Amino acid sequence: MPFGCVGFGLFLVVVAGRLVHTYAEESSLLKPKVLITILARNAEHSLPYFLGCIDRLDYPKDRIAIWAASDHNVDNTSAVLQEWLRGVQHQYQSVEWRPMEQPSSYADEQGPKHWPDSRFTHVMKLKQAALRAARRLWADYILFVDSDNLLTNRWVLTDMIAENLTLVAPMLESRVLYSNFWCGMTPQGYYRRTPEYIPIRKWKRQGCFAVPMVHSTFLLDLRRSASQVLAFYPPHPDYPYHLDDIMAFAFSARQAEVQMYVCNKDHYGYLPLPLKQHQTLEEEEESFSHVLTEALIDHTMEPSQYLHHPPKELGKMGFDEIFLINLKRRLDRRERMLSSLAVLGIDVTLTEAVDGKALNSSQLKTMGIDMLPGYKDPYSGRVLTRGEIGCFLSHYNIWKQVVKQELQQVLVLEDDVRFESRFRSRLMSIMDNVKRAALNWELIYVGRKRLQVKEPEQWVKGVSNLVHPDYSYWTLGYVLTLQGARRLLEAQPLGKLLPVDEFLPIMFNKHPKGDYLHHFERRDLKAFSVEPLLLFPTHYTGEPGYFSDTETSTIWDDESVATDWDRHSDKHRRTQDTEEVKARPLPPRSAGGDVPLLSNRDEL
Repeated sequence: MPFGCVGFGLFLVVVAGRLVHTYAEESSLLKPKVLITILARNAEHSLPYFLGCIDRLDYPKDRIAIWAASDHNVDNTSAVLQEWLRGVQHQYQSVEWRPMEQPSSYADEQGPKHWPDSRFTHVMKLKQAALRAARRLWADYILFVDSDNLLTNRWVLTDMIAENLTLVAPMLESRVLYSNFWCGMTPQGYYRRTPEYIPIRKWKRQGCFAVPMVHSTFLLDLRRSASQVLAFYPPHPDYPYHLDDIMAFAFSARQAEVQMYVCNKDHYGYLPLPLKQHQTLEEEEESFSHVLTEALIDHTMEPSQYLHHPPKELGKMGFDEIFLINLKRRLDRRERMLSSLAVLGIDVTLTEAVDGKALNSSQLKTMGIDMLPGYKDPYSGRVLTRGEIGCFLSHYNIWKQVVKQELQQVLVLEDDVRFESRFRSRLMSIMDNVKRAALNWELIYVGRKRLQVKEPEQWVKGVSNLVHPDYSYWTLGYVLTLQGARRLLEAQPLGKLLPVDEFLPIMFNKHPKGDYLHHFERRDLKAFSVEPLLLFPTHYTGEPGYFSDTETSTIWDDESVATDWDRHSDKHRRTQDTEEVKARPLPPRSAGGDVPLLSNRDEL
C-alpha cells in the first residue's frame, strides 16, 4: 500500500456514465485485551470498595478477562469474591475462579499478617499461574493489583497502556511517603532511600520514571518479547535474596533487561501502609478504613453494586454525643463527612451551622453581637468577618446544647477535616488514659494549628499522647465536658466577639495579645491537646479544592466589603505549617499504638 494511503476500502460508483473510485473508512481497532489478576486473603473489609473501583474502570469489559483466587481465609473473602464474580461474569470476556476453603492458615505462620516462606511460595505460584493464564488467553496485558488498592482514576488502565512501556505502575498514594515503587535498592535487595524518591512521590517531578522496583499495582505488556521470560516462580536460578514475590519478580525483570517504570502524571489511587507481622486483622481493617477516608476527600467511593454490603455498626466512642457542624448549603462536605464517619463506624448528630453570609446587621444587633475592641486578624489586619461570626455561633450553639441537655462529654467536629490513621481507636485509647489518670480537664483539642512553634509544648504527666497546648488556631475537632461548656458560656463572648479559635486560647490564658485577655476576667479553662494530632484540614490555603466559608464573606459591620484575605496570606501560612511539622514534640511512648514503623522494604 502506498505511503499515506491507509484505513480505506475500495468502492466502485458510476457517476454520469463514468466509473468513480470511492473509499470507506475502516472500522476502529479493538482495545487491547487485558487480564486483571485478583488475589484476596482475609479481604472481606476491602473487597467491596476495591471491586467497586474495578467496576468503574473506563475500559470495555468485553476486552477484560478476570483471574481470581482466594485461600487461607478466616473471614468471608471467598464468598464476597464469588458473589461479585457471579454478578459480573456476563460482562467480561472470561472469568477464572480459584477458591480454596481449607486450610484457613499456613502451618508455619504466627498470625494472619506473618509472611513465612510457605506463604511467599504460595503467592508466587498463584501469580505465576495468573501469568500463564494470560499468555494462554493471548492477552495483550496483565494487570496485577492488590485487593486493598483503590484505583480511583477510571482511566488508569488506558493511561498506563498509552505509555507504551513493558512494565509500568501508576503511582499510588498514602497519607505518608509510602507508595508502590522504590528508587533505590540495597545489595541485599531491600528498599534504600534515595534523593530521587520524594520529588516523584510529591509530584515535584512528573512523568514516567525508571525505577528498580514497582509493586502492589502494575501493568505488564505481554506483547513484548522480553516479557516471555519474566516469572514469579520458580525464582531465577541466580536469585540471591530472601524469598519474596516482589523482589523475585524485580530480579527476573533485571535479568531480562526489562526496565520498571512508575508514572505520576495524574492521581491514580491509594494503598494502605503495610502492617507488621504481629498486627491483627482488626488493625488491618482500621488501616484500610483510613485509606478509604483519604480517597473520599476527592472521590465518591461506593462499594460494588454487585455485592450486598451491610453498613458498619455505628457507635459514639464513649461520648454522650458527637456533633458534626455543617452548613446546609455545603452538601458536598456533608456527604463526604457522613460517608467517612460511616466507614469509621462513628455515629454523629448533624448540627446545622449558622451561615454567616446570611446574617444582616439588624440580626447581629438583636443577638447582642459586637466585635472585641481592637481586634484585627493577625495575617491581614482586617476586622471580623460574617463567616467568622457564623462559625463562632455554630460552636456557641453546641455549647448551649451541652449545658441544656447536661451532656457530660461530647466530641465536636467540623466538616472539613481529614482523619489520621486509626483515629477511632487512638482517640478512645487517649480518653481511657485520661480517665485512668483522673485528669481534671474541660477541653481537649483533637485537631488544631500550633502557632507558638519555636517552643516545645509540655507533656502531661501520667497520660500518653497529651500535651498542654500553647496558642493555637483552628477548631477542627475537640472534646468538651459539661463544665467546660459552662465556662465558655459564662465568659459571655457574644458582646466581645472574635474568631472562635482566638477565643479558646484566651480562655486557657495562652493568647499572646494582652489587650484581648483583660476583656475576659476568668481564663482558667483546663485545656489539653492530643499529640500527635488526629485531625487535619482536608485542604490548605491555596491548594486545589480549598474554599473557606469564614474567610471569604463580608466584614462584620459592613455587608458591602467583601473579604478574601486568606488567599493573599497563603505564603506566610504555608511557611508556618512547615515550621509546625518540624516543631512537633516527640512522644515519650505510644498510646495504644500509633502508626507502625515499617520494615526496610518500604518508605514511610
